[in-house]
Amino acid sequence: MTKPARGALTVRDMAVAIGVLVAVVLVIGGLSRGFSFTPTGPTVDQNAVPVVDAPAALRSLASSVPFALRVPAVPAGWRSNSVAEDPVAGTTTTDVRVGYITGESNYLQLLQSGATEEALLAAQLGTRHLAAQGPQEVGGQEWVVYGIRPDEPIWIADVAAPGGGSVRLVISGSGTDDEYRALAGAAVAGELLR
Repeated sequence: MTKPARGALTVRDMAVAIGVLVAVVLVIGGLSRGFSFTPTGPTVDQNAVPVVDAPAALRSLASSVPFALRVPAVPAGWRSNSVAEDPVAGTTTTDVRVGYITGESNYLQLLQSGATEEALLAAQLGTRHLAAQGPQEVGGQEWVVYGIRPDEPIWIADVAAPGGGSVRLVISGSGTDDEYRALAGAAVAGELLR
């Protein structure tokens, strides 16, 4: 069979070729489990999420940072999936970040730092701007809330350490307001490491 001249090809021929290409992509994607259909939105496969021993990691980092770290006792069913010490952009200080997957499969991050609120906001937001929405009190601690839903808000608090000094706590992520409150309360009441 000879291929027809290019000028003899029709729109129908092009539609058939695209249909065959789409079918091949769907078959390959389906066989490789490269995609799935979830009409209720994205989900987190709890078995695929790495688990980190956050309390142990925070204890090992406590001596390397110039501020007191807190070890939150998060609600049952929450898992930490990351702990890292990173420089805060535009400053000479660092922060310690712990990522949590909540019991509802949302993500929250607790950042602890000695950097200024402005520096931490700039590092978190990049070029975005979130207006301060006012205070939120959790467990006797006042948090300043930046941004409103449906955006991911940022909560910031200065928590005093016994014997002087303080640490700035920042919570961000896709968690619900109740999950933000749960992490805020756990962070403030958490074990203090010097």
